[in-house]
Amino acid sequence: MTETPLEIRAVTPRTWSDFERLFESKGAPKYCWCMAWRASTAELKHAKPADRKRQIHERVRAEVPVGILGYQGSEPVAWCSVAPRSTFRGLASDAGEDEGVWSITCFFVRRPLRHAGLARAMLAGAVEHAQRHGARIVEGYPVDPESPSYRYMGFVSMFAEAGFVEVGREGTRRHRMQLRLDAPPARARRPRKKA
Repeated sequence: MTETPLEIRAVTPRTWSDFERLFESKGAPKYCWCMAWRASTAELKHAKPADRKRQIHERVRAEVPVGILGYQGSEPVAWCSVAPRSTFRGLASDAGEDEGVWSITCFFVRRPLRHAGLARAMLAGAVEHAQRHGARIVEGYPVDPESPSYRYMGFVSMFAEAGFVEVGREGTRRHRMQLRLDAPPARARRPRKKA
């Protein structure tokens, strides 16, 4: 069976209905609406699914970046949360300067399409999306395969294969990994001439 390639689109007011359709599909994270790392202290007091949907919708309407959708044909089948780190709360304990740093915090792929490489395609799409919007660094917080939690943040091996390097840990489970987009390309070393 030939895999239909993914088309990547940002979640915007124009694609909100597709995001809504994906998140309201069977098995989707409609309990969260990807607000776990975004909610302000005030928003945390209103954490029912309908509240969270309203909160993320407000961000989309205000054109705050929230992430990307992966489509097969006209159907949204995958999601990746990627946005400036400054739009999240409590991701990294020693975050430092946020300027130009984008964070990847969540992946979702419809169940029938899992284990077909779509998460990897979404990771690549997230990096491209962040770079197009001026990111210097893309940061992720993946876990090891045996982790009992935070699995929605992706796995270390997937990030490592995409060129991310570990720069620290967040708690006992999450690895903090970065891909620098502003680093000059590595130069090939010329062999020394023998005297």
